[in-house]
Amino acid sequence: QAIHDDLQYYHRLFDIYNDYEGVVNLKTVNENAGVQPVKVDKAIIELLTDCKAYYLLTEGKVNVAMGSVLALWHDARTDGIRDPQTAKLPAMEKLQEAALHTDIESIQINEEASTVYIADPKVRLDVGAIAKGWATQKAAEKAPAGLLISVGGNVCATGPKLQDGTPWVIGIQDPEENDKNLHTIYLKEGSVVTSGDYQRTYWVDGTAYHHIIDPQTLMPAAYWRSVSIVCPDSGLADALSTGLFLMDYEQGKALAQKCGAEVLWVSISGEEFMTAGFESKLKN
Repeated sequence: QAIHDDLQYYHRLFDIYNDYEGVVNLKTVNENAGVQPVKVDKAIIELLTDCKAYYLLTEGKVNVAMGSVLALWHDARTDGIRDPQTAKLPAMEKLQEAALHTDIESIQINEEASTVYIADPKVRLDVGAIAKGWATQKAAEKAPAGLLISVGGNVCATGPKLQDGTPWVIGIQDPEENDKNLHTIYLKEGSVVTSGDYQRTYWVDGTAYHHIIDPQTLMPAAYWRSVSIVCPDSGLADALSTGLFLMDYEQGKALAQKCGAEVLWVSISGEEFMTAGFESKLKN
């Protein structure tokens, strides 16, 4: 229950769509863009500080200031799922206009005053690429040892199974078949996070469009079907799974090595690539 309450607390703080009584959240921060600094919970300060670090780490691939671009895709996807007959892509000119307002430096954090101010009135925060893993990590740090926490694509083990010390068995979803595992791995401690093109998709003229948007093309990324990350920190794992999904193999491999992460890549054609450390965790 304590873990659930923690996760719900973070969910409300990081929500950009809904208001909650007595809660100043990222929706509030977005609504005050270009207006005034907003005094926020220190968890928002910590999250956004980490998000800025992940932006630098991924060379701008993971950018929480891309909310104005992502909102156009979110609205088009929501409309397309509601009424598939009229599904359409966001207009490229609107995406390009929104992309002019994605400068992460416009997010001004004052740790001492515990405020966040978005200097550009058209910049919007969207922490979807990081917040779930980040919140899972925070909840796991307060949780007892020997638990497995699963939060929709983010799995975190706080230690091996208490009864016998054996590792947890984690399934890696097959991008082709949603009810089937591509692999299963052993995990005693740490996190497994997967980003894939098979979640939150909608169809336009016979083509599926997923939700992970490349900041260069402003279109859904086309490098991989899925990328799975294993590393100690769930927040970093979440950032890396998105970042590597938006990179070619060599760039992603170098970043994973730098961060001490193990990776499984599944290409568009279904070919698999994995680091030696990931392969060593496979359950035979």
